[in-house]
Amino acid sequence: MVSDFSAGFEPADRLAEDRESVRKRFWIKLKQVAAKLPFTEDLLAAYYCAFDKQTPRHVQAALLGAIAYFILPFDFIPDMLPVLGYTDDAAVLATAIRLVAIHITEDHREAARAALKRGIREG
Repeated sequence: MVSDFSAGFEPADRLAEDRESVRKRFWIKLKQVAAKLPFTEDLLAAYYCAFDKQTPRHVQAALLGAIAYFILPFDFIPDMLPVLGYTDDAAVLATAIRLVAIHITEDHREAARAALKRGIREG
């Protein structure tokens, strides 16, 4: 049963269950939009945390759900809108990060910075 509080997130939840699809689609979308995002480093750190085998499963699930929402082609505020387009993605990601911040380590952040430094490509 879907509650009113989860409306709109069901596709992200289903996508998050397919880790390999999230991994592939993440890099495709990130390459397309990285220059427009003020939160790219945080997004990459969350990605590296979500795929770290040392990260607890419940943390991986929360982060994968936020990342899946980011890569979905449709969401509450269309990504193509100037300025506002990624605010909903940023809000979902910020909420997930805040909930699991203790698990996003300096190693995850260093990996994110390294990916940005070498240019966005699958890492």
